[in-house]
Amino acid sequence: MNDRIARFLAANSPETPCLVVDLEAIAKAYEGLRRHLPLAAIYYALKANPAPEVVAMLARKGSNFDVASRSEIELCLEHGVGPSRLSFGNTIKKERDIAFAYGAGIRLFAFDSEDELLKLSRAAPGARVFCRILVSCEGAEWPLSRKFGCAPEMACTLLQKARAQGLEPYGVSFHVGSQQTDVGQWSGAIAGAARLFWLLAEADISLRMINIGGGFPAHYRGEVPPLEDYARAVMEAVTGEFGNDLPEIIVEPGRSLVADAGVIESEVVLISRKGEDDDRRWVYLDVGKFNGLAETMGESIKYRIETPGRGGPEGPVVLAGPTCDSADILYEETEYRLPLELRIGDRVEILSAGAYTASYASVGFNGFAPMRTYCI
Repeated sequence: MNDRIARFLAANSPETPCLVVDLEAIAKAYEGLRRHLPLAAIYYALKANPAPEVVAMLARKGSNFDVASRSEIELCLEHGVGPSRLSFGNTIKKERDIAFAYGAGIRLFAFDSEDELLKLSRAAPGARVFCRILVSCEGAEWPLSRKFGCAPEMACTLLQKARAQGLEPYGVSFHVGSQQTDVGQWSGAIAGAARLFWLLAEADISLRMINIGGGFPAHYRGEVPPLEDYARAVMEAVTGEFGNDLPEIIVEPGRSLVADAGVIESEVVLISRKGEDDDRRWVYLDVGKFNGLAETMGESIKYRIETPGRGGPEGPVVLAGPTCDSADILYEETEYRLPLELRIGDRVEILSAGAYTASYASVGFNGFAPMRTYCI
């Protein structure tokens, strides 16, 4: 538990569930990424945590932002982030939203299909565009394959069509999956992107940028390598492919900047058993899949959990949320053990919860309000 967050919770006892985010911890993570990847331009993936205080602090530090919607663009502009610091990185955009972004001064757009390219040619003439390619997401606890990206061969054709449509073929992007635990995954992806540079050079198209996406991990239950190992692997792959003629490098961190800076405080609503001989207790919290913990889907992200004030012997539990939906079970297959003295009304702290929690919460499903965020 972060000491600053612990002091805030002790002093304020906020209504649960709530997310408490330490802005100093995010600033430290941002500075660490700048230190380990000094040649990369950082575009914070706003969807990870769009709290206005987070945006304002990162804007002051000079961060760029990866935005996915008109609302995210407006949020950045409201906090003084100029359009030159924004990348419209969603490959699935309404044409009127592209036009809005272009009218606001944004000139950097992602795409991965011909129809998206045509929308860009009509609504953002002359803009810089980069094509997202499919790569392996092996090793990622939250894979991002299939929905986004296209085959490299198609990307090569699309980038040539981009020039024919009056756009500027600017670069190639990929994402090796969120919470990527294998530092080697960037090597093959970067090699695939580099190959497109060479193929397009033969068509007299000089790409200038490689966007390596996000994927750097937070600290959940499993061990992950340190950030410097990831940075070293990325730069070794880039220099190995491009030598001294390095392209511009964009990195889009989300989880790695904000996850470890946040803690969810929750309350135990009920503890029950499904049979008299069942040694597993069902522990129901006031936070679940629909009001903050969507990434427990498939038990993919395994949060660390603490029970302040309760210790001693532990026993196995199933953890579930508060709604009337049977899908609102957090962990049933993954082994979790909590103190036997845990009681209804006790507080439970879910660690490294600063990313993809409050921003994932539904708007009032089953009458449960979206989780409030406190930035300290």
